Amino acid sequence: MKVILLENVRKVGSIGEIIDVKRGFARNFLISQKKALFASKENINQVEKMKLELSKKDQDKKKEAKLIQDKIKNKIYEIKKLSTENKELYGSVKPTEISKVLEEINQVKINPSLIQPSKEIKSIGDFDVLINLHPEVQTQIVVKTVSQEETK
Repeated sequence: MKVILLENVRKVGSIGEIIDVKRGFARNFLISQKKALFASKENINQVEKMKLELSKKDQDKKKEAKLIQDKIKNKIYEIKKLSTENKELYGSVKPTEISKVLEEINQVKINPSLIQPSKEIKSIGDFDVLINLHPEVQTQIVVKTVSQEETK
């Protein structure tokens, strides 16, 4: 299925590009998230007119992402969780929890879907977490899990 991209999508394409993708990916992700339109003649003409506006909007998003990146880059965030004697956590630390911690500490709203721990956080220790703020802007933080009992 041919679609026209309305924003830069990493590993897919850039604004105004006409790409061929699988029907499900187009309908369920690109079009539903308003990242693309069906590649009809009317839409192609419409996107050509909107291209400047779209690239300006993308630049604004990129600037915002860089500001967030400067705030949180290479910082260590501590999360307190209940744990067993052998340093295993009851449950694991999910991206939604990391998102809440970032919002509490830095007043930065980051969608949990943009947060990618390098591996599942199920024990006490330091874990690298990749945050995709924009298709061209990524940053790394460290999540340090500590036992709730230790801090009392």
